[in-house]
Amino acid sequence: MRNTAVWAGLAIGACTMGALTTAVLRAAPLKAAALEKGGAEGASGTWSIEPTRWKTDRRTGEAVQLTLRGRSRGGHWDNSMPVSLSELRGLTAEQMRAGGPVAFQMVRDAGTLDLNGSFRSDTGAGHFTFTASTEYLAALKDMGYGPVEPGQVFSLALHDVSRSFMKELADLGYPRLPLDDLVSFRIHGVSAEMVRSLQELGYKHPAADDLVSLRIHGATPEFVRELKALGYEPPPSMDDLVSMKIHGVTGEMVRALQQMGYGKVAVDDLVSMRIHGATPEFVSDLKQLGYENVPVDDLVSMKIHGVSPDFVRRANQRSGHRLPVDDLVSMRIHGQD
Repeated sequence: MRNTAVWAGLAIGACTMGALTTAVLRAAPLKAAALEKGGAEGASGTWSIEPTRWKTDRRTGEAVQLTLRGRSRGGHWDNSMPVSLSELRGLTAEQMRAGGPVAFQMVRDAGTLDLNGSFRSDTGAGHFTFTASTEYLAALKDMGYGPVEPGQVFSLALHDVSRSFMKELADLGYPRLPLDDLVSFRIHGVSAEMVRSLQELGYKHPAADDLVSLRIHGATPEFVRELKALGYEPPPSMDDLVSMKIHGVTGEMVRALQQMGYGKVAVDDLVSMRIHGATPEFVSDLKQLGYENVPVDDLVSMKIHGVSPDFVRRANQRSGHRLPVDDLVSMRIHGQD
């Protein structure tokens, strides 16, 4: 298996950047071949449910936090994620509030979880069993996948890797992706719509890892469109998009710099400015002191060496004229305050 951790239920913070609203998943090793009572047909364990505000792009309406726990020969595993209440057949908000015994299902293309237990004050717990879909397993075999381990089937069901989802991706040029990539796509919210949008924007066939990275860091198609409208055509590479998002380069920042006469600043320079704090506000403050269109390298150097607008003002007052940027930087390097 290329990435065993995927089958554990990856841990991801709910961040998002942009439109991303993602699940909070607690990682724990769920060894595929070692599920207790695990065979390809089923698995079992305990569940708990509590109210939550977390949601994912694929889920709407009232949500609950569903946590599943089980035992394997290697130890214990657990997986927690937000689920729309509408996905839990036979469970209603009224039942949760009223309390008492419950029995309900989470039906997925890959299999069905049968859950029973009880609720008290909107919080419930009980036991579950999972039964894999023999039709789904046969379809995977027909698609060319080798023997699918029990933990994989459970994870495919839990994260709703359906045959229709696989077909949508295949139609976009991603046939027979590794199963761990498909699970990762679902966990992080990589959708066929996202892939289609990126292709329309000029990214013909992004790698699966790049697509996941874009989602994790919030580099959405909307962000790419914003950059294109600001003159970044062709759009930045995927690595550049991720770097911009990691370091906080926004369309607003780019627009502000352009309005101050900087034109199309290179992506590396934008990232460097953000890393060192050379913000549009800093540029504006320098402009008010008579320093117009200071080169990006100089702006970064000023921030690295602590040349603040206040320092510039005091240094110029003492010297009686506007000092060059190189002199200001040199003064700070040599300890002049």
